Amino acid sequence: MVKALLGCALAMVLGGCSHVNDYGVELPYDAWRLGFLAPNYMEVWIETANVVDVKGRVFGRAMSGIAAIQTPPNLKGNPRGWPKRPGSGAGKDVWRADVPRLIYVRWQSLVEPQTYEAFVDIPEATRKAMVEVKQNTYCRGTKERITDHRELLVIGLAPGGIAKTWIRGICLDPIEVSRVQGRVVEKGPDLGRTNGRYALELEPESRAYIDKFGIPYDSW
Repeated sequence: MVKALLGCALAMVLGGCSHVNDYGVELPYDAWRLGFLAPNYMEVWIETANVVDVKGRVFGRAMSGIAAIQTPPNLKGNPRGWPKRPGSGAGKDVWRADVPRLIYVRWQSLVEPQTYEAFVDIPEATRKAMVEVKQNTYCRGTKERITDHRELLVIGLAPGGIAKTWIRGICLDPIEVSRVQGRVVEKGPDLGRTNGRYALELEPESRAYIDKFGIPYDSW
């Protein structure tokens, strides 16, 4: 399954699986942003996040590194579930891309530890919502009305291989896109190139939380 999907993505680049953008408009912004977050204490290292846009172009390593996370001291944080208004996460702008059709992410769940991969399909309704122009949106942060768009695509990564996706704007409420169950990468971290070594050691606060409360797998 993984090889087939990656093969189709490659074929798109070569012209074998062409996909035409039917929305009839250019993006109303210069770039959309791909961001990642993780529940409190549930630290994540992203090995790679690759994007396929609706024109079939592949943007490799659109994001890698640490997912946004909070590790409150004295075990005061709550990692269960997802926030009602997830932040934009740690990420990067995806320049020269049209709206996304597929995102592949491979990540290390450092608290388990385990390595996962997932394919996140972006449905047509979500892609259309990303190009809608929202006029005179009230922004609570600045207390002003602005023109805003849902150009932020945010993926939450949780233990057990869960990938939860939203789109949102700076001042627009998030819209849930999907919840995907990833699969274990049998080769381990970095596709086996590090002999089983994970990218980072857990922060002391995360280790203390896991040692006392464990991992709430059923909450995401």
